Amino acid sequence: MGEQDRVAVIGAGIIGCAIACGLARAGRRVLLADPEEPGVGGASFGNVGHIAAELVEPLPSPALLFGFWRELFAFGGSLDIPWRRLPHVALWARPFAAAAFRRRANTRHLAPLVRPACAAWERLLREVGTPALLRRNGHYQLWLGAPAGGRARAEAVRMTKLGIPTAPVAAELLRAVASAAGGETIAGLEFPDSGHILDPRAVCEVLARAAVERGTTLHRTRVRSLALRGEHIEVLTDTGAFTAATVIVCAGAWSAPLLAPFGLRVPLEAVSGYHVELPGHAPLVDAPIVYMDRSIVVTPMASRLRASGYMEFSRLAAAPDPRKPARLRADLRRLGYRCEGATSSWVGPRPVLPDYLPGIGRAPGAARLFYAIGHQHLGLTLAPVTADLVVALVSGREPAHDVTPFDLRRFN
Repeated sequence: MGEQDRVAVIGAGIIGCAIACGLARAGRRVLLADPEEPGVGGASFGNVGHIAAELVEPLPSPALLFGFWRELFAFGGSLDIPWRRLPHVALWARPFAAAAFRRRANTRHLAPLVRPACAAWERLLREVGTPALLRRNGHYQLWLGAPAGGRARAEAVRMTKLGIPTAPVAAELLRAVASAAGGETIAGLEFPDSGHILDPRAVCEVLARAAVERGTTLHRTRVRSLALRGEHIEVLTDTGAFTAATVIVCAGAWSAPLLAPFGLRVPLEAVSGYHVELPGHAPLVDAPIVYMDRSIVVTPMASRLRASGYMEFSRLAAAPDPRKPARLRADLRRLGYRCEGATSSWVGPRPVLPDYLPGIGRAPGAARLFYAIGHQHLGLTLAPVTADLVVALVSGREPAHDVTPFDLRRFN
């Protein structure tokens, strides 16, 4: 196979690594390009590790549309829109608002990808020889305070309608959480069909290594632009240019400019998330805990806990906001976690499209240019399923799920 026959995968986050691994296992010659080592740049490094098989509904809804102000950071919530960004975010919010009234239809598109996520991860990690990176212990959603019981019951009803199994939380765990949080009233639900990853960066490294073992080349460079050159695609990078027969863009929040020359208008926002880590901290239970009324997820990882929160509509190159890790640590202390001093923290951009559906498909006018972007909070969750879909598209096979709803031309 010559150089002109290779497949260039742009972006070595969890989506790119899973696609590169899938293509390499299918016998394709792959070049995986990223300015960082696999799993280091972008959102993949810092995600909270939760495989969210319960998040079958996209976020936009009428209730959120008309009540989003309650979630604002200024009022103690997780959503922050810096005032300088308001005009830009207002334009992005128009298709978000439209999607709020298409939630039922969009759920039908998203749910078939989300539901098999844990099984897909279990199969993939077993195939690459690292099944121990996955825990299939479910997760817990908890509410604190006087309204806790009513909120838990309402969520149980909603999950039943969506076909998501739940169970009551064991009384022992509820007592432990309540005691840690100062004796607050507490209620919760167990979600037995979800799971978590013990080290998100390690998973990227494992998938990249499996691809390299099958002939994939890692290229440390930033891709600046793409252009058609006859039947091939020229990839211009910081270190020069090369051509490839097939290119797959999965560069997270940096993807939109690469696709723009091919007629794709991609309203991709870089919505920053934050995490802090608690080294050596014992978990309350070997599963993620979602504190629903605090918008905080705490996941047990290898030798540490990782807690994540916030949705910050900042510019891609914006400096971190020190108030957010500070508030996250303060909330964790109130919940009973040992979080002394300035423990390590991270901020990174989640690539989010307004309807909270991913972008998966083929660029118009470029038969061999594909994309897999905009997975919002579900990049880790959907990586193996997305990889299977893209490998099928590249190979000329019918994908297991219809990808028409994820075509980016929906925003044109």
